[in-house]
Amino acid sequence: MSEDSVYHVPVMLQECIEAMDIKPDGVYVDVTFGGGGHSREIIKHLGPQGRLIAFDQDPDALNNVIDDPRFVLVHQNFRFIKNFLRIEGVKQVDGILGDLGVSSHQFDDAERGFSIRFDADLDMRMDQVSDLDAKKVLNTYNEEDLHRIFGMYGEVQNAKSLAKTIVTARLTKEIQTVAELKEVIKKLVPRGKEHKYHAQVFQALRIEVNKELDALQEFLLQTIPVLKEGGRLVIMSYHSLEDRLVKNFMLKGKFRGDVEKDFFGNEIKPFKVLTRKAITATAEELALNNRSRSAKLRVAERNNTV
Repeated sequence: MSEDSVYHVPVMLQECIEAMDIKPDGVYVDVTFGGGGHSREIIKHLGPQGRLIAFDQDPDALNNVIDDPRFVLVHQNFRFIKNFLRIEGVKQVDGILGDLGVSSHQFDDAERGFSIRFDADLDMRMDQVSDLDAKKVLNTYNEEDLHRIFGMYGEVQNAKSLAKTIVTARLTKEIQTVAELKEVIKKLVPRGKEHKYHAQVFQALRIEVNKELDALQEFLLQTIPVLKEGGRLVIMSYHSLEDRLVKNFMLKGKFRGDVEKDFFGNEIKPFKVLTRKAITATAEELALNNRSRSAKLRVAERNNTV
């Protein structure tokens, strides 16, 4: 097994590559480099003049840099895609791929505090630079904000009670570790659904710590000017909040409200949606990679209307 597949088995690899419709001399962007699984496959389809620019804010991703003159890794969040492409001398590209899942490596590294399987400090920062980590969220956010985060980002059923329990518990002692958080909330966890409940709580904290939905919206809006006419936008998401944003954006070029119209009443749609329904993993892949079970792949092509 190759080093990148140990780091993170790329989900729906062939489906993503087919959706990108790679031209050998094209310029492509992988905005979620991680272990480099998708990037390595993209490079196989490029000719000598092709280019691949990858983004990843996680310092661990720097260990997986591909030694190829056609490749460059930008150590930044994808919300800065337009500016950093310009620094690389690129104004428009032929395709953009985004795999929005947390890598297996991040879940398996106990010290990062992403996983409910290990006891560790509650960190959950993707970039390791920000001063906002999960400990700070749990110990400083007011009850109303915690309620909002758990309800909106984690879709936790008893989000209000959860927020109240955390705020009450931290009056006695700060919540510092995964085990301490589990202990504080154990009376709220539905019996037989412990894993799902903890996963929802952790998802909510991770999204807040990394401002993931804000970053996703900023990134998607920049794909309109960055993609050439006919360029492909290929996005894989893993929970309903992300998928809804991606779906709405591909359909309407915005996240809420109706499609914009021109002076004559014609709809202005930056993209032509190529996936009426999201693509999901095959039974064979599900059997090999359990983390592909919630993945939804959506594909759109840049129109010439904007």
